[in-house]
Amino acid sequence: MKLLVLNGPNLNRLGKREPEIYGSETLEDVKEKCTSLASSFQATLDFKQSNHEGVLIDWIHEAEDTGVDGIIFNPGAYTHTSIALRDAIAAVNVPVIEVHISNIHKREAFRHESKLAAECVGQICGLGTFGYELAIRKFLEQ
Repeated sequence: MKLLVLNGPNLNRLGKREPEIYGSETLEDVKEKCTSLASSFQATLDFKQSNHEGVLIDWIHEAEDTGVDGIIFNPGAYTHTSIALRDAIAAVNVPVIEVHISNIHKREAFRHESKLAAECVGQICGLGTFGYELAIRKFLEQ
């Protein structure tokens, strides 16, 4: 199985940015845990981050073209604003699980709506970085 983990804007600041909300783990820490989990199932995992919407769209398109079996996607703030990312997910035949470290439904009202969720097979939020591992397990145990 081939999986792709995508991270959107500001997630490169994980561990430094608002640790009271997002915790003290860095994105590199998350990558190491995800890679180790995938390896234990003999799966490959590509882990990427970009602050640029177009780059994330290109990676979603490439996922289908390169035979990725599933995408774990933390779109960050693009969750609430990006119809372009929603359309990119809809345009490919690769299942996507949306992941958020914080519980977006317990935060500011503008964070309660995901523009992407309707095109995803599921959404995990509020479980910290463990949400990434749960999403990986969901794909691997199918």
